[in-house]
Amino acid sequence: MNYIGTSERLVIRHLGLDDAAFIFQLLNQESWRKFIGDKQIRSLEDAQHYLIDGPLKMYQEYGFGLFAVQRQIDGALIGICGLIKRDNLPDVDIGFALLEEYANCGYAYEAALIIKDYALKQLNLKRLIAIVNPDNQRSIKLLEKIGLRFEKQISLSIDKPQLNLMALNA
Repeated sequence: MNYIGTSERLVIRHLGLDDAAFIFQLLNQESWRKFIGDKQIRSLEDAQHYLIDGPLKMYQEYGFGLFAVQRQIDGALIGICGLIKRDNLPDVDIGFALLEEYANCGYAYEAALIIKDYALKQLNLKRLIAIVNPDNQRSIKLLEKIGLRFEKQISLSIDKPQLNLMALNA
């Protein structure tokens, strides 16, 4: 297993096809659908395709992607956090999502710090961005806490709603 980083409480590692059941659960949460969008993951097979076409493909193309977030104490898979290179954005985007039962425990902040450090120190990125639903105050506060600042509102396509673009220049 490829490990990206650790903290006292967390391990960040590459996702694999054996994580499909977890991805199915995470992407079908109410909070994911509300703030990120419905990815039409309706089966374990859909979750495997999401992994193949998303994180696993990005690992091959860029050497990074969304990663699994696990607790050190029990190995529980609690969320994802990582870096996304989108065709319609010039910079690498940091993203994160946790299972709702692990929210408000500081895990997302801890994982985001590991990924920020990885992006700036390991990958030597000069700029890190995030796109976030303007109604998602919890994520906005976390992004501000790790140093990103609001720049402008953007839309990823004509039929998509406006999102806040936040950035950190190294």
